Amino acid sequence: MNRLTDIESETAADFILRQRRTVTIMCGIVGWIDWRRDLREERSTIAAMIRSMALRGPDAEGSWVSRHAFIGHRRLSIIDLEFGRQPMSTVAADPFILSYAGEVYNFAELRRELEKTGHEFRTRSDTEVVLRSFLEWGRESFARLRGMYGFAIWDSGRDELWLVRDRFGIKPLYYLPTSSGVIFGSEPKAIFANPTVKTELDATGIAELFALSTAPTPGHGVYKGLYQVKPGEAIRVSRRGVESYNYWSLAATEHRDSLEDSVDHVRLLLEEIVEQQMVSDVPLGGLLSGGLDSSAIAAFAARTAHRRGEKLPTFSVDFPDGQAEFIPSAWQDSWDEPFALEVSRHVGTDHRTILVTPESALTHENAVLHSRDLPGWGELDTSLYFLFKQVRQHTTVALSGESADEVFGGYPFFHNRDALAYPGFPWLLDKSSPWTLFRAEVESAVRPANYVESRYREALEEIPTIEDENEIDKRMREVSYLALTRWLPAMLDRKDRMSMATGLEVRVPFCDHHLVDYVWNLPWRYKNEGGEGKSLLRRAVADLLPQSVLRRRKSGFPSNPNRQYLASLRQRTLELLSTPGAPVFELVDPAKVAELLEQGRPLPSPRASASPTAGMSYLLNLDSWLRQYNVNLSYH
Repeated sequence: MNRLTDIESETAADFILRQRRTVTIMCGIVGWIDWRRDLREERSTIAAMIRSMALRGPDAEGSWVSRHAFIGHRRLSIIDLEFGRQPMSTVAADPFILSYAGEVYNFAELRRELEKTGHEFRTRSDTEVVLRSFLEWGRESFARLRGMYGFAIWDSGRDELWLVRDRFGIKPLYYLPTSSGVIFGSEPKAIFANPTVKTELDATGIAELFALSTAPTPGHGVYKGLYQVKPGEAIRVSRRGVESYNYWSLAATEHRDSLEDSVDHVRLLLEEIVEQQMVSDVPLGGLLSGGLDSSAIAAFAARTAHRRGEKLPTFSVDFPDGQAEFIPSAWQDSWDEPFALEVSRHVGTDHRTILVTPESALTHENAVLHSRDLPGWGELDTSLYFLFKQVRQHTTVALSGESADEVFGGYPFFHNRDALAYPGFPWLLDKSSPWTLFRAEVESAVRPANYVESRYREALEEIPTIEDENEIDKRMREVSYLALTRWLPAMLDRKDRMSMATGLEVRVPFCDHHLVDYVWNLPWRYKNEGGEGKSLLRRAVADLLPQSVLRRRKSGFPSNPNRQYLASLRQRTLELLSTPGAPVFELVDPAKVAELLEQGRPLPSPRASASPTAGMSYLLNLDSWLRQYNVNLSYH
């Protein structure tokens, strides 16, 4: 591949360029390749597609258009970002054009390596590092990146488009192949802004929403014809069609380190990762629930902040009278707030509690729906959205403890013998899924139980194995793989939509692939020493946290326990039942909903744990989505 020495960007004095680091965060990418159209004549459609990504980047926009290719970008400018204008292109007769969103944490090391090979940089942005890495190493460059990202590179000389997503799907990237090219974007709304695309839901999309919404199939976009670039995947689009390349996947290797050495190595990795992810030119804080995972990240981050002479801001969520109305469950053993306050005092953070009232939860439902472009997780989404909206008033970047349960084996299904023996996704044991509300004819056409079984078998076939591995480690390797590749992407997707809609960037240190690669190959006895879940992580941070938190059991994101909120959802659900032509009842049997309400039983929801509010919230969300997105149902 030819090495080009100039990158098209805004001009500035070299002195300034060498003194400032440009951070590329909170962006939206969009594009359209069509070999039968002249896209230079599609200005109104291009403008609409770029405008659709305004929430992900409200401050600036850019586009590059040729006869058959449009590459667009939306950006949120925070500090001195004018030197990283996007799309970024090489200066050549047949340029390479990049639209990039995310953060590459090892960009400085890659930059030094590229400079040694002769590249001359015009900006301080990680965007330019990503583009020059591709110029130097081609598709081999993707595996060199360490971070969270989704980006598109158009090679105008070869008429080829590359769509690339990070290893765990922290940043989203959708695409829709057409008969003459492809349309793509960070979110479905970017694609639906193109008038050639219609919103349609077929049988597989219905199955994804109602049977696998907790852990959707990798690459599936739910809408008919829509796909996601899978985590760790690169898609090449050319006149020959669409080709897929996996540049990363979990690999099975025999672990030889002792338990003590493994604990030490995990500790070193976490210290390095958190410090690396605290590089920021904008205010940075931490999400602190008081659970082991977020507390560990907050402790490492607080130490780094203290060395800099700063105090880390941390944030938690609570509800009016939440502790008084709290009912323990397998997924939430204890109320968060007392633990969050204790950790804050212990590690020395500037802590704020964000209170989610029933009014605030109801007020933000529509904003949450349009952030997702799909039915979400009901009130769990609205609570998270409101939390992020309030956090954004104090900081621009927040560190999260998300994914530690997938990496270290913390969820209840890792420790439930019946769930481990269950011949399906272990989190579905004894779970009442939303598809149980189907009308008879919909269930007959969609066949949700068969769909779930097929997806489970496909997942098992992907899992790499080690010869002569004992049965316990073999099964726990399988469950860990399922959690990392099915469960985790849905959690990250929710986090991305709610944070991007509020202008907050959330970073997830536990998703660093160096850590995940290492821990995934540890024997289960290392992670579950003495039958204590996540024992390896507990040992790695034992000197940083109070004993109460070190011993605390898994506690998930809390559902709203407020009785006023529950009453409001119940009244709205009763009103929905009496609404003529409610589109959700083309799929759901209203008699089944009415019976559950009459019996005072929770409606089934996507959430793994039962909640009195989540099922009603999800049903209402489904109906709003079908109406507002004018979704055509074609499941027959």
